[in-house]
Amino acid sequence: MTSIKDLAREVGVSTATVSRALRGLPRVSESTRDRVLQAAAEMEYVGSPSAAGLAGGRTRAVGVVVPFVSRWFFATVVQGAEAALRDAGYDLLLYNLGGDLESRRRVFTTHLMRRRVDAVLVLSLTPNQQEINTLAKLHRPVAVIGANVPGWASVGIDDVAAACSAMQHLISLGHRRIAHLGGSLVDQLDFAAPRDRREGYRRAMKSAGLPIDAAWEIEGDFTIHGGEQGMERLLGLPRDSLPTAVFAASDEMAIGAVAAVRRAGLRVPEDVSVIGIDDHEMAEFFDLTTVAQPAREQGRVAAEMLLAAMDPDCPKDAIPPMQIVETKLIVRGTTTAPTGDG
Repeated sequence: MTSIKDLAREVGVSTATVSRALRGLPRVSESTRDRVLQAAAEMEYVGSPSAAGLAGGRTRAVGVVVPFVSRWFFATVVQGAEAALRDAGYDLLLYNLGGDLESRRRVFTTHLMRRRVDAVLVLSLTPNQQEINTLAKLHRPVAVIGANVPGWASVGIDDVAAACSAMQHLISLGHRRIAHLGGSLVDQLDFAAPRDRREGYRRAMKSAGLPIDAAWEIEGDFTIHGGEQGMERLLGLPRDSLPTAVFAASDEMAIGAVAAVRRAGLRVPEDVSVIGIDDHEMAEFFDLTTVAQPAREQGRVAAEMLLAAMDPDCPKDAIPPMQIVETKLIVRGTTTAPTGDG
């Protein structure tokens, strides 16, 4: 039987490094981890719980694929998931893509396929068919947050409805020229939220009989800086085309938009009303009107769905295929009725 010393000797590292690599712990380079895992698989080493996962055993770990771990929404979701998993005795292995397409390919085609996890949680990505097929080969439970994949458990908000709620608030105040700050619809990571929130914007405008100016639909990449740049583009429009209100598809873009309006010498909300989605931790500080979504709760619910799926005593039909969590309009100080004709 192969021992951990045999494995360490084969790779040329210490037994402590082998142990950390197999358990998915930090302070091990990616290249070293890859060499350890490859050698463990080839030598059929099963001396630790994590290595046993390579041979079909349990690792007591759940892999979480995150597009941008540095962004508030994703970080908050991960906190909720990690708390639920920790309470159940599971570790969380974080795969941060950093917005990189090549990192995404490696995670789905290489890292997860080494079976170092008992389940997989995917945040806000719409997996392509190849990725779906790859994860199916793991024979592990999979859950996704912010997307809907047949056969996978999913958790999220109704993004179209959330956008409509934000828009109805602006329309009820009397706004008629309303712009939309959204995310790219051709993003290489293929988020569903930008598409659905723009759809909500368009539905609300159409339902109210309001025209949609193509110049009012601006991409802001879901960051404060992107929101600033997008708002600056809107402020550069001819005066008779300027929107009196802006619906931003995230609070971070809304915060950036507010900053750009004020930097231009205009007032929020008297000259331009701004509303976002999220209820970001800084939303109250900026007195931002928003549609709140429970980010931490989504992580907790998704983790509990995976834990139920891994429980052999839990009836599989007791796990709902999709859970929609509620959103709530929170009116603060960045929206008001328009002046003039709106």
